[in-house]
Amino acid sequence: MSTTQWTITFEVYRQKGGGVSHFDKFTLAVDPDEYVLDGVERIWAFHDRSLTFRHACHHSTCGACGMRVNGVEKLTCITLMRDVVQDGGTIRVEPLRNFPVVSDLVVNMARFYTLMDRVQYPAVAPVAQTPLDDTIRPAGETAEPGMARLNDCIECGLCISACPIATTTPEYLGPAVLAGIQFRGLAGNPELAELADSEDGVWRCHSVYECTEVCPSFVHPAWRIMDLRKKVMGDRFRRLFRPERR
Repeated sequence: MSTTQWTITFEVYRQKGGGVSHFDKFTLAVDPDEYVLDGVERIWAFHDRSLTFRHACHHSTCGACGMRVNGVEKLTCITLMRDVVQDGGTIRVEPLRNFPVVSDLVVNMARFYTLMDRVQYPAVAPVAQTPLDDTIRPAGETAEPGMARLNDCIECGLCISACPIATTTPEYLGPAVLAGIQFRGLAGNPELAELADSEDGVWRCHSVYECTEVCPSFVHPAWRIMDLRKKVMGDRFRRLFRPERR
């Protein structure tokens, strides 16, 4: 932490019990090296105990504190204030998009969790089963021997919130779910193959790559969706020309 003090205005989304939504403003003195979640917690602790939000681990492992910060999906526990605002500026905090709002910054992620459970993802597999382009690995980082890299989805929902297709098509499976199918693989998983090769599966994705842009765990869901399309087409051709190997 630095000794610098900034004066920041937080605009916080409020909505209770399906009522009319609005923004409440709170002016805080903050250290610019604090995190956005620190500010939200301070609002709850010293200004408004009725504010509802989720958080748990405070170090980007649980995915609970996902919100939109100045219009961009972020894990607020690792988003420095200095990275999203200047002294005297405003931080607007909103719930994730494309999920029903339960209360204030809390959204209902039940359907998302159900789908993720259906594809049994996240999971662990040998590196050979999930080849990924080394260009998406952070510089200087190497994979742990025998384990897959970049499959550590924390089910934060940021990719769903950022996806423009999820906004227009609620039935769309979404980036995290399709990434899970890609990771599990289609071989020996006819149910997953059918799920991927459906109207609201891989073909609904418009390749905008917003999901990868906001993913805090380097899962690279957009790459996985493109790879899954190739696997789905390969599966189609195998069933068409070699039906005995279905």
